[in-house]
Amino acid sequence: MGTNTLWAFIGLLIFVGIIIKMGVPGMIASALDKRAKLIEDELDQARRLREEAQGLLAEYQRKAREAESEAEEIVMLAKREAEAMEKEAQAKITDFVARRTKLAEDKIAQAEASAISEVKGAATDLAVKAAEQILAKKMEGKAGKDLLKASIAEVGSKLH
Repeated sequence: MGTNTLWAFIGLLIFVGIIIKMGVPGMIASALDKRAKLIEDELDQARRLREEAQGLLAEYQRKAREAESEAEEIVMLAKREAEAMEKEAQAKITDFVARRTKLAEDKIAQAEASAISEVKGAATDLAVKAAEQILAKKMEGKAGKDLLKASIAEVGSKLH
């Protein structure tokens, strides 16, 4: 080795000695320890945050399932109410149709009875007039007229 190399080597040893004497390796180790501690703390915090996030996720998933089941229950109740309302409406319609039919039948029966009564009344009046004319032709005189009036009154009272 040459003298320059020897001096460079000696300078290097002195430099390393000064650095060791000043405690640079301790400071480097301390800085690395601090940095490792900081990284470890950050990892712990990240783990805690991850656990909290997983807990929140599980809670939200549970709430979502509860909301979904509640929504299904609401839909089921709404369907039941709609079916009940449909049945009630159907019953009301059936009842309404039955009442209207009964009312129409009653009106028809009343109209028939009225028509029959009018026809009977008209037939009675015609029969009375015809009988009156026939009897008037056959019976002449006061006795015939009296008998005719009595008969007409009797027929009229029995037919009406």
